[in-house]
Amino acid sequence: MAIITISREMGSGGQIVAHNLADTLGYTLIDGEAILKVAGQHGLTAEAVEKADEKPPAFVESLDTSLEIDLHRIEQIVLEYALKGNVIIYGRGGQDLLEDISSVFRVRIIAPFDTRVERWAEREWLDPDLSRILVRKSDQQRAGFIKYYFDRDWNDPYHYDLTINTAKLSEEKTVELICQGITEANLSENRERCKTKLTDLIQCKKIEIEVMKSESVDGYHLQISVNSGTITLDGHVHSDAEREAIHTIISGLATDATINDNLKVFAYHINPKES
Repeated sequence: MAIITISREMGSGGQIVAHNLADTLGYTLIDGEAILKVAGQHGLTAEAVEKADEKPPAFVESLDTSLEIDLHRIEQIVLEYALKGNVIIYGRGGQDLLEDISSVFRVRIIAPFDTRVERWAEREWLDPDLSRILVRKSDQQRAGFIKYYFDRDWNDPYHYDLTINTAKLSEEKTVELICQGITEANLSENRERCKTKLTDLIQCKKIEIEVMKSESVDGYHLQISVNSGTITLDGHVHSDAEREAIHTIISGLATDATINDNLKVFAYHINPKES
């Protein structure tokens, strides 16, 4: 169940590479269009996808909560596609979302800034000055998205298995190199183990979404992980009632789940003189 992730810079030719690679391998391409096809099944509108997809936070608390819930829904969609195997995840922080899946082949498509500006201006019939602004904004936006949600430098080469500069190599050669890369034996992982990990990630994402939606839970200090069906809760809550609300959420999603509860209760006390 091969999985390829493609991180790309605007104007690098990543989109053409992704489509040609999908055609060559017969894989399913998971891009914005694929996400929109199933968005409604996950409570997402096209407008919500546009606002949350690959975007950094707005730093407005109420808006950020809504955006983060929608981002988690998009991530759930990506994970469910990945579980089917033989997919190419185009952007969406795929290389970080699937960080613990060792069989994933992580590709980065780049090109020099001025080359990308020129390409984007030609492709979109834009004034070069406007193209320069859009390419720079895209770089900053995607870098901010990865930094905020995954705490990683978007340009860190160690998070990619193959980085290709399309100013030097053609789209055809790029596709050829990726096809060769996924045949490496050290990328293989037990099929069932990979499925189990992805199933755990999907279960975790569902719980995180419901916790964030709940008015009874402040999930800011809560960490949730799932390992072979066992759900572990770390961090702290503000009351036993909040802990109980979390357990109720989990029970509604995973009836027979084993819960490993490491939560501590730290009640916040308000000084009456300050109220």
